[in-house]
Amino acid sequence: NKKCQGNKAIKSKIKTYTKRVEAAVAAGDKAVAQAELKAASTEIDKACSKGVYHKATASRKISRLSKAVNKMA
Repeated sequence: NKKCQGNKAIKSKIKTYTKRVEAAVAAGDKAVAQAELKAASTEIDKACSKGVYHKATASRKISRLSKAVNKMA
C-alpha cells in the first residue's frame, strides 16, 4: 500500500545518507563527514517525526554516526 511504500522510500533515503557519512569517515575527510552527518541527522529527525522510526531508534542512529565522525582525528 501507499503508506508502506512511502516509509520504505524514507528508510532507503536514510540508508543512503548513512552510507555517505560512513564513506566520508572511511576516506578520512572530516569536513565532508560533518556536512553529511548534518544532512543525515536532519533526514533521520524528519523520519522520526513522521513516525517512520521510533524516537529511540532515530536517536541511536544519529548517535552512532556522530560517534564515528567525532572519533576522526
